[in-house]
This record gives sequence, structure tokens and C-alpha cells, in this order.
Amino acid sequence: MQDLKPVPIKIKVHKLERNLSIDWNDGHKSNIEFGLLRAACPCATCRGGHENMKPEPDSSMFEILLPESTLTRLEKINMVGSYGLTMHWEDGHNYGIYTWLYLRALCSCEECIKNRDSNKKIF
Repeated sequence: MQDLKPVPIKIKVHKLERNLSIDWNDGHKSNIEFGLLRAACPCATCRGGHENMKPEPDSSMFEILLPESTLTRLEKINMVGSYGLTMHWEDGHNYGIYTWLYLRALCSCEECIKNRDSNKKIF
């Protein structure tokens, strides 16, 4: 049997709740808070240079609490090919490409937190 790579089948921005919800092709559902999305921005500027960019977010991203501000107010999202999204923030930042694997790794549901804490592969 072939491994199923996580691919969104439904993506929705909830501006009032301040989160992005994603329904995945394997039945999993993710809700990712805007503050986490911004803290974990994968662009070279936010990561401190190309040498610090990784396919998955650093575990320290889950400890950063960004308050509501222009930094964490999502204006819109755009598809990037068939592999990810760009986020357009109210402060004008829109450089990071959040791949499907990266977004799945940002999931904060109990199952994903448990898998992250035990260093299990979640997909």
C-alpha cells in the first residue's frame, strides 16, 4: 500500500475565530491559529536566512504567543501551485510558502501534539 501524502480537500479562513481550518484527504482535520501561522512563517526573512529554512516548523514555534495585531490579522490566502499557500497579513508580509506538509506539521490537535511530543511521524 502506498503512503498517503497529506493534501487538503477543504481550506477555510475563519477571520472571527482567527484560525485556518483544513480538512485533509486522510480524514484528519486541522485548526491552526493565526498567531501560530505567523510565528511559524517559513520565509527566509522570518527564519533568519535560507540556511535556517526547514520543511517542518521548529518546535519552538509552538511556544510563541503572538497577540492580535496587524502581524496576526490574515487578509487572504493564495494557492501556490498544487503544493501550498501564501498568507497575506495585514502588515503587508506575504513571503512564506506554507507547503501542505508544513501546514500539517502545524496542526495543534491532541493527536498531533502527542505525536510531536513522542517524535512520531504524523504522515
